[in-house]
Amino acid sequence: MFTSLTTKLAMRKVGLSSDALDFSSKSSKSNDGSMPGLDELEESNSGWPTWMNTKKLPLTAQAWLSPAPPPVPVAECPKPGDLAPLDRDRRLTFGGGRPVIVLFLRCVGCAFAQKSFLALRDLAIKNQGRLTCIAVSHSSREATRKWVDILGGAWNVEVVIDEDRAIYAAWGLGLGSIWYMFNPTTQIQGWKEKGWLGIKVADSLQRTNSLRPSAAAANSAGAVGLGEAEEGPSTVMGNKWQQAGLFSVDGRGTVIWAEKALRADDVMDIRAAAGVLGF
Repeated sequence: MFTSLTTKLAMRKVGLSSDALDFSSKSSKSNDGSMPGLDELEESNSGWPTWMNTKKLPLTAQAWLSPAPPPVPVAECPKPGDLAPLDRDRRLTFGGGRPVIVLFLRCVGCAFAQKSFLALRDLAIKNQGRLTCIAVSHSSREATRKWVDILGGAWNVEVVIDEDRAIYAAWGLGLGSIWYMFNPTTQIQGWKEKGWLGIKVADSLQRTNSLRPSAAAANSAGAVGLGEAEEGPSTVMGNKWQQAGLFSVDGRGTVIWAEKALRADDVMDIRAAAGVLGF
């Protein structure tokens, strides 16, 4: 099972060993004659045997699983001329007289997100004191910090952590479709890119024991029940299905540029977003 070269390469890309999903070695009966998993089933809140718990998967593999929904409905994506949306906790504020560019990252370790972030950082450095540049990440604070450090630091970019994706939802950014992820263009571009750092970030977090539950995860656990939250996929590395986006907001708090990723490989047009603001 899973012996073809193509399948092994694909599994390696998401951080799985070639035999991670090979259940053929699981005996149909245990030594005492009972069916494996049935005893564990009674003790598991998820209804799955303990060896099939999503928490057993590598962090990079969990990022491919369907995440819990954000705590607020996904709104419509703002259009030029709209007032900048207000997120639930007012994490992002506008209208103070200085223009703002907001980049919503796809996820930590993504090669396409890396290109967008580096372009935003260059813009922020060149326009220090005149333009506010914000990058929003839905990966954990520790994973985001490690990824940014690998890239050389945030410099003049303000990094905002939105692990429960409430800010993403306020700006109309939800999860992409099957086509968003697996269209031919995205697959071709994905294999061409060399900037995939997810495994490197995940290995560093596990090596330094930096996998503390985040505040967002704790709040989620309180909302849905601790056991249920523990059984879901980890949000440490974010989620591969999350849509990226880019918005320019003028000094009065009005959106004048809006771009929503149509495919997972879309690199946000930082130059165009800056151009409409006069930079």
